[in-house]
Amino acid sequence: MSNPISFYFGSGSPYAWKVWLALEHKKLPYEAKRMAFDNGDLKTPAFTAVNPRQKVPALMDNGFAMYESSAILEYLEDRYADSGEPIWPKDVQARAIARRRAAEIVAELDPVNDKILAEIFGPADKVPNVETIEVGKKALAAELMIIEGWLDKDFVAGDKLSGADFTLYPYLAFLGRVDTRKPGYHLLKLVPPKLTAWMRRIEALPYFEKTYPPHWKT
Repeated sequence: MSNPISFYFGSGSPYAWKVWLALEHKKLPYEAKRMAFDNGDLKTPAFTAVNPRQKVPALMDNGFAMYESSAILEYLEDRYADSGEPIWPKDVQARAIARRRAAEIVAELDPVNDKILAEIFGPADKVPNVETIEVGKKALAAELMIIEGWLDKDFVAGDKLSGADFTLYPYLAFLGRVDTRKPGYHLLKLVPPKLTAWMRRIEALPYFEKTYPPHWKT
């Protein structure tokens, strides 16, 4: 690698956070470039040349632009197979399970979270619909219990970290962020015990603090 990877991220974005964790896991040199959502950073010609969809995360790797978080994880694994630790298990079936679980997390948690957060963080002149939030919380709790059932070992797809772990953690961490900003909804309490213990394992990773959303620290 001749130059560090340029990693474009938004602070707190679960998609960007999973890529950040993967970059650290792979021990790759990179320059983190924080993009603001509210001041036009994503609309500039320079960033649009990296990602014409004007979204984060995105990478520029020695002239090669890559975006879409799941595809970025695959690229990093393929491009830098010998660097750091693998993002996916080597065994074909174990790798398929890990990838499937990462896909399930995005497909199932994303829509439920969106419904809840759209109410909680809706327009200032709109009162959150408590019934809609409670229905969403029940759906979220049910999904988390399914994921809880995956944890027969230390990590989401076995005894080693994988892209499935990096995909899941930011969603659960954001529940705690909501509880801090909008007290009273108790979203983090929906996380069952095995998943709570798993969160502590992720937070104990030596590079975890480096990836923590900068604006959450203030």
